[in-house]
Amino acid sequence: MTIREFKMPDVGEGLTEAEILKWYVQPGDTVTDGQVVCEVETAKAAVELPIPFDGVVHALLFEEGVTVDVGQVIISVETGAGAGASGGDAAEAPVAAAAAAPAGSEAAEEPAAEGRQPVLVGYGVSQASTKRRPRKAPAGAVAAQNGTAAPTVVPSQQAPAAAAVAAPAVPASAVAAPAVQNGTAQPTGERPLAKPPVRKLAKDLGIDLAAVVPTGDGGVVTREDVHAAAAAALAPQAPVQAPAPAAAPAPVAAPAVAAPDARETRIPVKGVRKVTAQAMVGSAFTAPHVTEFITLDVTRTMKLVQELKEDPDLAGLRINPLLLIAKAVLIAVRRNPEVNASWDEAAQEIVLKHYVNLGIAAATPRGLIVPNIKDAHAKSLAELSTGLSELVATAREGKTSPADMQNGTLTITNVGVFGVDTGTPILNPGESAILAVGAIKLQPWVHKGKVKPRQVTTLALSFDHRLIDGELGSKFLADIAAVLEHPRRLVTWS
Repeated sequence: MTIREFKMPDVGEGLTEAEILKWYVQPGDTVTDGQVVCEVETAKAAVELPIPFDGVVHALLFEEGVTVDVGQVIISVETGAGAGASGGDAAEAPVAAAAAAPAGSEAAEEPAAEGRQPVLVGYGVSQASTKRRPRKAPAGAVAAQNGTAAPTVVPSQQAPAAAAVAAPAVPASAVAAPAVQNGTAQPTGERPLAKPPVRKLAKDLGIDLAAVVPTGDGGVVTREDVHAAAAAALAPQAPVQAPAPAAAPAPVAAPAVAAPDARETRIPVKGVRKVTAQAMVGSAFTAPHVTEFITLDVTRTMKLVQELKEDPDLAGLRINPLLLIAKAVLIAVRRNPEVNASWDEAAQEIVLKHYVNLGIAAATPRGLIVPNIKDAHAKSLAELSTGLSELVATAREGKTSPADMQNGTLTITNVGVFGVDTGTPILNPGESAILAVGAIKLQPWVHKGKVKPRQVTTLALSFDHRLIDGELGSKFLADIAAVLEHPRRLVTWS
């Protein structure tokens, strides 16, 4: 019998951590290759993780609700005797790993207790020839350097304390010491670990991340590290001191439950809400926003919505005002293609896009997300309806994948469902415009020379003024309004 370990994979693009939302298995359960064992939440979405081998669950190393760094072992499984590499020299380990792992999988060997070298298989099957860099020094490797053997698994009764047991094995300074000399980071041949906002900050300040001393958990470069490096660059004559050895992190206590008469409650910012906050700050202070408004009569559009609901050719489809608003936006993009673009800061170029990945802002229990309908410009009304329905249903279930939220071009946010007249929305990062749709209400309106009650709404368009000037933005918004005021233009302008 062999113990094999499954590490937290990088399920996004360079994400460094994920929170375990739910375990689907317990110690003693039998698992098979491809079986989903847990659900985790990254900074982008909730994702289910399948185990890449067969066996019996030996231990769950972290409890639900714990945030785990990418690369840390989260579950150990007992497998057959031939599943992993056993004792022997290191030269034979790759051969044993290749025999044990599925074809094309990525295997790596690590020192362990009693000379055993278990196979650590990454997330799923990968055809890449490169190896994933370690996010943290493995407990077994650290213990081996100290001349002691470290257990490769934690018994099930000790699983909740796994993180606290592994962390104090060696001071952080001892792990970081080989990479730091004379207070400066030394090249290691690996890409430094840092979150996307930190990388952008370093780029804006002209700081090479490879030369920054990381102080974050697991060797991650933080914003403070970048600012410190920038300050040092401005004062080269001042002696640079190496950071003091970091103390072993104390176990994080569970948040206390607020008393009924408490005056404040603190809520940890993490997951989707955390990345949304970072993205909104980055967008607000990077792209110069301009917002324009238009109030219009959508009575004819509302009548068309009712007629389409009764159309047998569209039976079973979800027909609502948002569907026709989305179609109006796509028609306006066709008439004003320059609005569908992005700003490439590095190349100092405007990237004009000949496709529309239409984002729909969706409020979920974990926070705001913006999945998008790929190639919405090429879809019929029925296909667009299906895409909107699937997008909303997936978002409500918390199953939106990171890929569904990438490469958006324009976004619609429907604040009218909350009874709000309109707003000044912030751009989704990397996009050129966002349209806020206000509540549709009966209001007095001059129609054919007389004041009558009409269905009226207000649209607000925020756009990146680097890409879209006032004239273009005004034409784009006016075209959206023109289609919704006279929906026959859905045909005549198509």
